[in-house]
Amino acid sequence: MQKIIISGCCGHMGRVVADICANDPDVEIAAGIDLLAQPMEGFPVFPTPSACRVEADAVIDFSHPAALGPLLEFCLERKLPAVLATTGYSDEQLGQVDEAAHSIPIFRSANMSLGVNVLMDLVRRASALLGEDFDVEIEERHHRRKLDAPSGTALMLADAAASTLPYEPEYTYDRHSVRKPRDRREIGISSLRGGTIVGDHTVVFAGRDEVIELTHRAASREVFAAGAVKAAKFLAGVGAPGRYDMSHLIAGDRGN
Repeated sequence: MQKIIISGCCGHMGRVVADICANDPDVEIAAGIDLLAQPMEGFPVFPTPSACRVEADAVIDFSHPAALGPLLEFCLERKLPAVLATTGYSDEQLGQVDEAAHSIPIFRSANMSLGVNVLMDLVRRASALLGEDFDVEIEERHHRRKLDAPSGTALMLADAAASTLPYEPEYTYDRHSVRKPRDRREIGISSLRGGTIVGDHTVVFAGRDEVIELTHRAASREVFAAGAVKAAKFLAGVGAPGRYDMSHLIAGDRGN
């Protein structure tokens, strides 16, 4: 049985991960880490990574970008594989993740949903086929509590489209302050925040007299939590340090 530490266990996603693990006979929650340190049923909760001395096989992180540094130090010290499902990291923090991946396996994705990762593949294919004849726009919608905008998933989708376009696109996040026609080589990214929207992403390919839309809608946070637990199980069989993501999980590539 695989033992997991949940970082951010008192938050919305951390609680969903805990519920999924409680009903999975192959995993056990060894401990939780959260600044709030609220008592949780079935496992101890520590306010900081350094306070946690519980043995485990992997860490799942759904916390806050500010928690990354101490968490990476903890995982490096303990040689613990880490699933980083938190979004909103700075470029400097992403560099820290890359550096840590030289020593431990790190699974990182801005979106842990299998469906979103299939959407990314469809976006790459559509972008390659439609080329310069279609404008690319991305709209993402999330609940009012989400801190970062645009979402990490929206940026992943923009990167997927850009990877197969016949030109180097420029990402445009805000048009209200610039009065000019849309540049042909833009990828527009729009964000909406409100209510309890779990996560909707639409990629629009707009051409002359025709529009193609590719959309993924998450009905609950469980799809992301379930993906993170699958990622932790995947890391149990990883043979080497490195950066892993959903493409490796889908392909079954464990770097052995």
